[in-house]
Amino acid sequence: MSEAQAATTHDLPPRYLALGDSYTIGEGVAAEGTWPWQLADGLRAQGFALAAPEVIATTGWTTDELAAAIDATAPQGPYALVSLLIGVNNQYRGRPLAEYRQQFEQLLQRAIALAGEDPRRVLVLSIPDWGITPYAAANDRDPAQVAREIDDFNAAAQACCGDYGVAFVDITPTSRDGGGLPEMLVEDGLHPSARMYQCWADQALPVAASLLATAGDR
Repeated sequence: MSEAQAATTHDLPPRYLALGDSYTIGEGVAAEGTWPWQLADGLRAQGFALAAPEVIATTGWTTDELAAAIDATAPQGPYALVSLLIGVNNQYRGRPLAEYRQQFEQLLQRAIALAGEDPRRVLVLSIPDWGITPYAAANDRDPAQVAREIDDFNAAAQACCGDYGVAFVDITPTSRDGGGLPEMLVEDGLHPSARMYQCWADQALPVAASLLATAGDR
């Protein structure tokens, strides 16, 4: 790399990588309305010179499918911030909790590696509860069962984050607080609207800001 290239690279704002599924790509929502974009906007408003999110996420992905996509995309770290929100499709498809726990840990390890082996640069959001949505009702899904399974998956993810010293933001109660209202959903009656994503971003913002401040990326 030439001195000019090195200087240009050094002048670029710190990068943010968002890993996940439909909740991260924002099914039915413009990119600017998704929670990673709104989080990045909030961080910039607080003085963090953060680039727009790089996103590896697709509707329907399970943990193993996200892992395969990371393999195929081969993102190049280190990133100043890496977020991870994954698991709803494991629960939706009836995949085993033990499998999720193992594959989530592997994804968390990869997220840490992409963050320059610094767990303080990684942020995990809990799986929201889709069982309260009109889609769940229309498909005869038991909201109590969905809630129990989501809670079990989230408990496994939170425990894993604790083992690695990674910040865990529990947005599940927020998703349950009016998350089935029309204004909180897009037209499919399942996926969140930009308004709900704003609630998640607002909840994640102070945690992400603390991480970046600790890592010195202001």
